[in-house]
Amino acid sequence: MVLQIDDPAPEFSLEDHNRTKINLADLKGKKVLVYFYPKADTPGCTKQTCLLNDHLGQLNQLDVSVLGISPDKVDKQKKFAEKYGINFSLLSDEDHAVAELYSVWGEKKMYGRTYMGIIRSAFLIDEQGAIIEAWYKVSPKDTVSKALKRIEA
Repeated sequence: MVLQIDDPAPEFSLEDHNRTKINLADLKGKKVLVYFYPKADTPGCTKQTCLLNDHLGQLNQLDVSVLGISPDKVDKQKKFAEKYGINFSLLSDEDHAVAELYSVWGEKKMYGRTYMGIIRSAFLIDEQGAIIEAWYKVSPKDTVSKALKRIEA
């Protein structure tokens, strides 16, 4: 079941690319933009992550923290973050348990093949931990603009 506006954001605790444990609960009091991407260092995921990194200063000025989540291993996340100079946490959800909590783990099709994977999505969470906005199947290029539009509304 997909998350809706005003639903409580599912809590999670995951390791980031620096092997630091990140708990969503620790970010209460700030807005958080959580986005799920299929695979580190692929074209769409790189575009999305780099755009968010490029706008990180603007998001931070609006008191918004950014967290990226994919099923990649911590070491792959670290290489991705270092390669592109990413300045926010990229979290490893290898068993896709958090993706399932957010209803972003699902059936996908590519080149006639069906498989399970991440459905690119983003969630804006308020200071109390409730979903302000949920964008399922968000375009990599639209994540920042949709988030800023909603935050500045």
